[in-house]
Formats: sequence, C-alpha cells, structure tokens
Amino acid sequence: MEDLLQQTLDSAGTESGLVPSSGADGMVFLLIAALGLLMALVYVPIRLFLTLTARSRRLRLLQRIRKLREDLSTKIPESGNL
Repeated sequence: MEDLLQQTLDSAGTESGLVPSSGADGMVFLLIAALGLLMALVYVPIRLFLTLTARSRRLRLLQRIRKLREDLSTKIPESGNL
C-alpha cells in the first residue's frame, strides 16, 4: 500500500512539474536576479545624479528670477523727458 502511494505521489509530482528536473530553472532565476541587481546598480546613481542636477538648475533659475525682480523693483532714474 505504501509503495503504491509513493509511486502515485512521485508520478503526480513529475507530471505537475513540482519536482525539479535539473538545475536549469535555478540558473535562469539567478541570471534574472543578477540582471535585476545590475540594472538597479546602474539606475539608482543615474537617477540621483539627474535629480540633484535638476534641483540645482531649478535653484539657480529661481535665484536669477529673484535678482531680476529686485532689479526691476528698484526705481529707474529718469534721464530726461522723452
């Protein structure tokens, strides 16, 4: 009886793919995981660099706008009647 049960379980596992037939599945997983890690290692520094440069550019632009507003708000001396 136990032998019959074991044979049934073995055949069901083989048919459903639960029993790994080779290490190829593990290698595929490791390859995909390694590519994902590599992509993250490339993406994160580039994203940080672009974010920081965009913020500094935005800050310089805001400072320039403030300076121009201050210059325009000061009274312009009249040089003569036109």
